[in-house]
Amino acid sequence: MTTYHDPARSSDAVSKGGVFLVRLLALALLLGWMLAPAAFAQQQGARLSSDLQSYLASGRAQAVRVIVSGDPGQVSALARHHGLALGRVTKGGVVVTATPAQIETLRQGPGVASIAADTLVAPTMAVTDVAVGADQAWAGIAGRAGVTGRGIGVAVIDSGIAPHQALRGKVVASVDFTAEPGASSEDRYGHGTHIAGIVAGSGTGFSGVAPGAHLVNLRVMDAQGAGHTSDVIAAIEWAIDHRAEYGIRILNLSLGHPVMQSYRDDPLVAAVERASAAGLVVVTSAGNLGKTADGRRVVGGIVSPGNAPSAITVGATNAKGTAARSDDVMATYSSRGPTHIDGLLKPDLVAPGNRLVSTLAPGSTIVRQLPERIVQGAGLHGLFEMSGTSLSAAVVSGVAALLLETNPALQPAQVKFALQVTAGRLTGAGLIEQGAGEVNAAAAVQLAAHQVRGTFPTTIISGEAVTSGGMAFNARSNTLIWGDTLIWGDTLIWGDTLIWGDTLIWGDTLIWGDTLIWGDTLIWGDTLIWGD
Repeated sequence: MTTYHDPARSSDAVSKGGVFLVRLLALALLLGWMLAPAAFAQQQGARLSSDLQSYLASGRAQAVRVIVSGDPGQVSALARHHGLALGRVTKGGVVVTATPAQIETLRQGPGVASIAADTLVAPTMAVTDVAVGADQAWAGIAGRAGVTGRGIGVAVIDSGIAPHQALRGKVVASVDFTAEPGASSEDRYGHGTHIAGIVAGSGTGFSGVAPGAHLVNLRVMDAQGAGHTSDVIAAIEWAIDHRAEYGIRILNLSLGHPVMQSYRDDPLVAAVERASAAGLVVVTSAGNLGKTADGRRVVGGIVSPGNAPSAITVGATNAKGTAARSDDVMATYSSRGPTHIDGLLKPDLVAPGNRLVSTLAPGSTIVRQLPERIVQGAGLHGLFEMSGTSLSAAVVSGVAALLLETNPALQPAQVKFALQVTAGRLTGAGLIEQGAGEVNAAAAVQLAAHQVRGTFPTTIISGEAVTSGGMAFNARSNTLIWGDTLIWGDTLIWGDTLIWGDTLIWGDTLIWGDTLIWGDTLIWGDTLIWGD
């Protein structure tokens, strides 16, 4: 992604007449065509992820791990026919190690839809329970009994979960999916334990968002915080298969890798979509690619699987160390939308993620490398401070558990809707930064309990009134709801193009007010052009 400064363009110039806007739109479409992803250049055979295309173009001959998506039976037979050893076989395809020449042969084979590098995933990093209204949900709202997430299972797909007093008795199952020598399901890296504490920790002086929930520990990252995409897919499929046995209702994926292909071809996204279709709420982190190393803002940095349409993708806010919402701002590192390649509107909402204190994994890599972040102790009672959208996702997983205890009949799309429409809008941040706004557990629980009539609730958090934004959207179809109802009639036209009021045109291209054109190329205000 490249950014350009365009001093000739300003909101004043746009307002002078339609001619300039038409010319600008033409420029945007032209640039979009010129900067279209390399995937469009593929003429024959299965589609390849962009990182795999780059590898094949480099001329290197070494074999690499790839995920061949398609019919598993046909793909397995094809791989064996060409003498390739099979790795993991998932419901969406097969992992093999192949040379560039073999990859080109596989592309032409029957049953092969797409091929992607088996990319390494990495973490995207206590909770101010008062700031998100979780304490009100515990105590009970509007005469209703309090909820803590009791009976709701959250599968933490991460680096493992270490023993900790605040997690004692919480973990009902543990499975290791890594190939790390001598591996167990315990957390050698330190990230998963921190996530688990935010979701469901409980103990003296510390509580996660849903202290009554139970955890399923699915370890996919090694002691250095890295793991293969195929391991994450295997963990997701295990959770789908064992959801009834362990009461799993939520998957927390505080990890990801850069988007290298359309979500339609991404095998990790496909696994997330299968989980959602099976009734599991999938919460993912947006990523920490909101700015460059020298501090410049980045647009389009959402990571996979945060680009999955059905996922609840969460960005990070900086709560400034207070429970009050009035001083909350977006964390500068939090990835902004729209998603790369597909242009989906993400994140779905945001939650506190800056300098959150949670459970510590004794002796883990993170603790050894960053001892200055130890807040308390170093053993089974230790607490540690971290920042990132990983933690924000854990906050929302906890809130989702509160909603599902409140109303166990909620489906994944309903949980997302309840979280979005009750979220509070942040001043100074737009849709591609904050999505529907900052999560509000107190308001969302009222909605889940059917205690809302008419307008969405206004709650009191830390002595301040917090108004629900009333906004929700569907990333797959880019449908947008704002207010108490979906406007559908004189003010909304939905087909190839969406026109809303006199300010929004949304189809292959989005024009919003005087400031935004969005297609394959994004022009925002007078400062940014975004292509591929």
